[in-house]
Amino acid sequence: MNTVYPSFSVLMSVYAKDNPDWVAQALESVLSNTVCPAEVVVVQDGPVPQTISRVLAEYMGKYPQIKRVPLPQNMGLGMALQKGLEACSCEWVARMDSDDISLPDRFEKQLARLAQEPELAVLGGAIEEVDAESLQPVALRRVPCGDAECKKFLKTRSPFNHVTVMFKKSAVWQAGGYQPFHLMEDYYLWARCAAQGLVFGNLADILVRVRVNPSMYGRRGGWQYFKSNKALSAQLRRLGLIGWGTYLFNLSVRFCVQVLMPNQLRKIFYKKALR
Repeated sequence: MNTVYPSFSVLMSVYAKDNPDWVAQALESVLSNTVCPAEVVVVQDGPVPQTISRVLAEYMGKYPQIKRVPLPQNMGLGMALQKGLEACSCEWVARMDSDDISLPDRFEKQLARLAQEPELAVLGGAIEEVDAESLQPVALRRVPCGDAECKKFLKTRSPFNHVTVMFKKSAVWQAGGYQPFHLMEDYYLWARCAAQGLVFGNLADILVRVRVNPSMYGRRGGWQYFKSNKALSAQLRRLGLIGWGTYLFNLSVRFCVQVLMPNQLRKIFYKKALR
C-alpha cells in the first residue's frame, strides 16, 4: 500500500552566472525523486543568458508543475527566495539550489519523518560536498538531529544545511520569511524561527550532493563576510538567543578565521574543524 504524503512545493532560484548544465541536473534530481513535488517554483533572479532560458523552457515543456517567477532585475538570494515563497501554493516547501543534486529518495525520507513528528516546522539533513566538475566526494557536513541540539548549535553556527530543508510555509512566513542578509539569509531566518519557538529537526541521512570549488572558501573570508557575521551575532543577541559571552566568542573566532587566516588554511579549517 502506497503512503499518501502531503503536497509540497520546491523553491529554487537561478541567476545569470549559473551553469545551465547544472541547473538541468538540479531540476532533474528534483523531478525524478521517489516522491515528486506538486510544483517547482523557479525564481529567475534578473535577466539570464539564452543557455539558461533554454533549459528552463525545455523543462517547463516537459513538466507542467514548474512555475517560473521572473524578476526584472537581480535582487539577491534573500529577496528572490521571498518572492518565490510568496508564489508557493503548498503549505510544505522544500529548498533546492540551482547547482546541487537531490538524492533520489530525499523528499520521501523527509515526508516520512514529518508524518512521524507533526510538531516539526523545519526539517533538514546532511549533505555530501562534491567536486564541482568531477562530482567526487570532498567532505560531509552533518548537523544535529534533535530540536534542543539544533537550538544549541544555532548559538554559534547555522543548524541546517540550507539546500536540504523542508519547512512549513505558514510558520516561516509568520517569522518574517526570507530577508536580505549577505550570504546568511538562511541563518538569519532560522534565528527568527527559533525566537518564535518553532520546532527544528534534521535527518542523519545525506539528502543532497552539494558542489564546491576553491572559490567558496574565499567567499567565506574577508572584512565584508566578517561584518555580516558580526551583524548576525548581534541579531542573535537581540532575539535573546545568546548572551554577551557567546557574542564575544563568536566575534573572536570569526575574526581569526575570516580576517586573519589565509584562504588555504581557511579551506583546511572548514573541511576539518567544521565537518
